[in-house]
Amino acid sequence: MNTRVPAEVFPPGEFLKDELDARGWTQVEFAEIIERDTRIISEIITGKRSITPETAIALGEALGTGPEFWLNLESQYQLSKVRPKENFISRKAKLHDRFPVREMVKRGWVDASQNIDLLENQVFKFFNITSINDSVQFSHAAKKTSYDSQTMLQHAWLFRVKSIAKTLLIEPYSEKKLKAVLENLSSLLLSPEEIRHVPKLLADCGVRFIIVEALPGSKIDGACFWLDKDSPVIGMTTKKDTIDNFWFVLRHEIEHVLLKHGQDKECLDEDLGLETEDIPPEEKLANRAGAQFCVPQDQLANFYDRVNPFFSDQKVTLFAKKLNLHPGLVVGQLQRRLNNYAFLKKYQVKVRHIITSSAVTDGFGQIYPL
Repeated sequence: MNTRVPAEVFPPGEFLKDELDARGWTQVEFAEIIERDTRIISEIITGKRSITPETAIALGEALGTGPEFWLNLESQYQLSKVRPKENFISRKAKLHDRFPVREMVKRGWVDASQNIDLLENQVFKFFNITSINDSVQFSHAAKKTSYDSQTMLQHAWLFRVKSIAKTLLIEPYSEKKLKAVLENLSSLLLSPEEIRHVPKLLADCGVRFIIVEALPGSKIDGACFWLDKDSPVIGMTTKKDTIDNFWFVLRHEIEHVLLKHGQDKECLDEDLGLETEDIPPEEKLANRAGAQFCVPQDQLANFYDRVNPFFSDQKVTLFAKKLNLHPGLVVGQLQRRLNNYAFLKKYQVKVRHIITSSAVTDGFGQIYPL
């Protein structure tokens, strides 16, 4: 037989037609030879009918090819018709395997689509890559057991924060103003409602402050990075929705900004406040700044030594009142020292609803428009 185009492009009937033409046989004549209805031959040639094993035997005997040849052509042709769908499934599986596509769609970061090309393009654009195998370039120092490891969930969160940060127009960063504003922030520690002023105070210093809900399993508290030398960004998740955690994480990230951490290597922080021997020096510095901001550590140590182990609701609230602090801040610090996170938990009031009412927010039912 002559060399043919692969069966996945043309139906087996094309091969049959060429064989009949080469022999000078009409469809009617060939139908008589193999004792089949002429309509069957016509439908095989036009691709409307598949070749059955019985017909393959007849074709093989009449044309001297053997039935396997025709069954193989039919099998390859049928596979060729579904391969585009198989390719779609394979590409979609790879996309979902590498990136948190389901969560990104759920959060409105990319649009749901059955078109794999469109879905891939959206995800690639989100991560600033051009193919599924490209390396995602958003390095950061993660506060966890291994500081050179990272997850795609964390990458996705960081990229979302960065994309939002790029849309915000504020004044260039002023280190002098940020240092000065710390006193203003300290004056907000007594009442949870005062947290609403944080975004404006930071923006006046040239710091972009953004709340993005953490993706499930990403374990992020906050992050600090820079769009350029004049544009620091603080992102927070409010994963742990308590007054003490909010202020601790915020002050931790502000310390990163003041020390210019995150300019070359983005600082991504999780489980803040849990001191271990292997945390980097910059994280230790930021942790200490966060703790000192929430409660002056020398006064806390003095209180702890005087009262331990007879802590009571009244003693804690009086100590907080003396320092002009909300009791929840003292409770948070004491819980860490006592390693008892149920201790006076009632004072750890929720503040997420307050900060998201004034901060640029993505998540918690809101989708920031890009």
